[in-house]
Amino acid sequence: MRLNKYFLAGIALAGLIFTSCNDDDDGTVDPIELRDEQEQRTADDDSLVEYLQTHFYNYEEFENPAADFDYNIVFDTIAGENSDKVSIWESPNFSTKTVTYQANETELDYNLYLLEVREGAGDQPHFSDSTYVRYKGELINAEVFDNSINSPVWFDLEGFVGIQSDGSLVRRGGVVEAFQQALIEFRGASNYSVNPDNTVEWSNDYGIGALFAPSGLGYFNGTSPGYGYSPLIFTFHLLNVNEADHDGDGIPSWMEDIDGDGSLFDDDSDEDGLPDHSDTDDDGDGLPTRQEIIINADGSLTFPDTNNNGTPNYLDADSFEPVEE
Repeated sequence: MRLNKYFLAGIALAGLIFTSCNDDDDGTVDPIELRDEQEQRTADDDSLVEYLQTHFYNYEEFENPAADFDYNIVFDTIAGENSDKVSIWESPNFSTKTVTYQANETELDYNLYLLEVREGAGDQPHFSDSTYVRYKGELINAEVFDNSINSPVWFDLEGFVGIQSDGSLVRRGGVVEAFQQALIEFRGASNYSVNPDNTVEWSNDYGIGALFAPSGLGYFNGTSPGYGYSPLIFTFHLLNVNEADHDGDGIPSWMEDIDGDGSLFDDDSDEDGLPDHSDTDDDGDGLPTRQEIIINADGSLTFPDTNNNGTPNYLDADSFEPVEE
């Protein structure tokens, strides 16, 4: 499973070169130049545009699905007997999303290309939610590097910070930026049923799509030999969505994005190293966040501000009396 974006968390990214095992597999290492992010963005985008303009997907099967159709997206080259096909680039289901992201040292705007075959009829995930997906990952040369199209997997899109037994902090979960940014544009299935053998059957209205991403929104310099600086393609079925509350404090994680920048790791109200969505006491006043908010009967939240200073109790270290629900 290669979607985890913290796979390389322990590797320093500031140096001018990286090392990896060479082809001789004799234990020696070869230097790998860290490429300029803007130049790599341009190169990746050129490669993706060429691919999108010269390939098509099996849209005719989706337009008239056979009884046994698996609803999987399949790509092929526009050539020969397929020379009259409509390219992905020209498909009415194709779009471009601009994503601002810092892959290494420079924050850049990237083009993330999306193919929305079907949006879906169920819940739409927030950027911090958990999603249940079938997916396949491949390179633009059609090499498949990850495949769970027949075995759905739960993914925590944003991830969280946990405390290890020695008291140190570690990031867990999370997916590559491209996958997160794509899935939040789709919806899950509206319903499901459990068969007598305990297998689950999803209503045929789940989200179906594909993403085409530059390496800067994927693995950039790479998680495995051969995948560094490689544009990525993921096809997926979004089956189910779970609104995440990582710390169990009663506040959905997406609501703990205090500065509204679409990331939770820079929101740490008490500056203790645990971002608010991973912290059961956001303001560090000794009173758990859950005791400083009100969960109403309809599920909505109320955030009392007993001293009327404009900061709700759960983020105000000077207010530490439990509220009454």
